[in-house]
Amino acid sequence: MSTTNLEPNLAGRDALGTNRWYLSAAPIVRALVHLCVPMAAAMIVGAVYNLINAGFIGSLHDTALLAAITLGAPVLGLVMAVGGVFGVGGGALISRLLGAAEREPAKAGEIKHVAAFAVWGSVIAGVLFGGLGLLLLHPLVSLLGADPAAMPATSAYVAVMLVFVPVLAAAFCLEQLVRAEGAARQVMIGLIASTVANLVLDLLFILVLHWGVAGAALSMGLANLAVVAYFVSWLHRHSTHISLAPRWFTLSPAVLKPVFGVGVGELLQSGFLIVTSLVLNNLAAAYGDGPLAAMGVAVRIAQVPEFLVMGVTLGVLPLLAYSYGKGDRRRLRSALRASAIAVGGISLIFSVAVFLFREQLFSAFVADQSVLAIGVTILTAQLVAMIANGFAGLITSLFQATGRSVPAIVMSVSQGVLFIPIVVLGNLWFGLAGVIWALTVTEALVFLVGLVMWLVSRSAMDRGLAQGSLERAEEVLEPAAA
Repeated sequence: MSTTNLEPNLAGRDALGTNRWYLSAAPIVRALVHLCVPMAAAMIVGAVYNLINAGFIGSLHDTALLAAITLGAPVLGLVMAVGGVFGVGGGALISRLLGAAEREPAKAGEIKHVAAFAVWGSVIAGVLFGGLGLLLLHPLVSLLGADPAAMPATSAYVAVMLVFVPVLAAAFCLEQLVRAEGAARQVMIGLIASTVANLVLDLLFILVLHWGVAGAALSMGLANLAVVAYFVSWLHRHSTHISLAPRWFTLSPAVLKPVFGVGVGELLQSGFLIVTSLVLNNLAAAYGDGPLAAMGVAVRIAQVPEFLVMGVTLGVLPLLAYSYGKGDRRRLRSALRASAIAVGGISLIFSVAVFLFREQLFSAFVADQSVLAIGVTILTAQLVAMIANGFAGLITSLFQATGRSVPAIVMSVSQGVLFIPIVVLGNLWFGLAGVIWALTVTEALVFLVGLVMWLVSRSAMDRGLAQGSLERAEEVLEPAAA
């Protein structure tokens, strides 16, 4: 390969910074690998941690402790959603502003206000959420479904978690801000390091000090505190635009509206996911332990391809937002097309492989033939739902990246709004089969809703891209004319 051919490429990368180069000028496939693979890897490592953590608690041979972790999961989901309101909305806006700064340098000055609002907003919201939860701890634990036997352990687990809510929300928010600059590898390093620290602290707090589920919650909180320190340090040393100093905090509508316009959808989606999980578990439980066990195994098997798909749909968001802010129509469409091919390819390859070896996979988890038969059906439904969910997630990322708050919110809440009546009617009309296939039908409908909204929104997106392209052309022509 000629060195001469590489020189412009490397020079452009140095001028922009490596991470910015991936957003602005790198070949699309390289950009997607840089942004999406670390995202998927971190998610898979997180899933493995959840299994190991459950194993630590299970080694204590106390079902009340395992129940406490399961019952506390919705609270953790809501905490992540609080961070997502500020992080996802703020991150998408920062990526758009980074792209816009290439044609209008003054836009870069707005990024400090967005970053400070996102981080300090997540901390303030976390303090309020955690404080309110501690004041209402007993009613909250009862609402989560803890019986008298699980009440003490669940209360201990949730109480420690609520103390760390500001840290957990800030960690999730900062993750999105670092990703917004294209630094996906740094996000992966932070998350994997946090997982390793979490495991080490679990060993100390649970197996050595015997603090039970309170130790599990404490190790999670301290590990996330380390993540916050890592991300803050990285942004301070490497980011030329993001500042987390409180003096940049603002309540300007120009910041609040786009951040909350995208971020509120994350909160609503998390809320609906919790409700749908509770409804699904209760309906499946009516058919005995077999379907519940099969559903748990099917979900774990389907998690690997699902996380890979989510790595693409979430990882590509900064690239889409940057290209849109820059007004680069060709790059936006290339990124969307390549990520759609990646989602389709991953879904097809893993779905075929898992479907062909479904019985062997299930046999590794369960030996009961009745559970195996139900599990194969559930796994098939999960895989079909994953395909539809992957493309729906890509459309959602496009709406978030381009600042289309209403379509983004509709996509975020439509699954919950559609799933509950579908699963209730499916149970009523078709029994267990209706419960199993309800999610698949719902995901297919959500994808169709997203497709229709995308077709309707295309003209508005094109106008935004055209405006950005026009401004870039004017900046190029003005010096030439002078």
